[in-house]
Amino acid sequence: MGALIVPGSEIVLRNVGINPTRAGILTVCKEMGGDITYENVTQDGEPSADLVVRSSNLHGITIQGEIIPKLIDELPVIAVMACYAKGTTVIRDAAELKVKESNRIRIMVDNLKLMGADVEETDDGMIIRGGRPLHGAVINSANDHRIAMSFSVASLNCEGETTITRKDCVSISYPRFYIDMKSLVNAGQDYGKEF
Repeated sequence: MGALIVPGSEIVLRNVGINPTRAGILTVCKEMGGDITYENVTQDGEPSADLVVRSSNLHGITIQGEIIPKLIDELPVIAVMACYAKGTTVIRDAAELKVKESNRIRIMVDNLKLMGADVEETDDGMIIRGGRPLHGAVINSANDHRIAMSFSVASLNCEGETTITRKDCVSISYPRFYIDMKSLVNAGQDYGKEF
């Protein structure tokens, strides 16, 4: 989702699953104004497509109800996107985030505040008032792979250096994460980010 927030970006993700029961993040990105196009859609077994993702002028929305279980693990990176969106994004009905590998609501809010975001914790989610520039910070990953990956994405379009503690925790779910991030950054404009 980094391509949505970095000006001038465009990437193609090949053969991505688009099963509606697991593609909640794509629905939310489009509702926020994300420029995501499906190409080469196939229905063999699980539906899939190549996704063309371009930098976008995102806007805030309310995320709640029946879509939450379809994107519960992606809410940290959605919170990052919301910081770069105009207006307010409200995430509700996501109390499950408190009992993941870490209390992802509190960790996200605390770290986003360190980067200069206007964000507040609620009982079952968070409120993010987007549009403020973010800056680098020392981020506590809480040894949570989703937190580490989300703040790596956040760092793509912020001023200054971001350091993520225990960043190697991403190997739990995506061992090549930093290799792939670096190749994407190096393929386009050099933002001077180290992964």
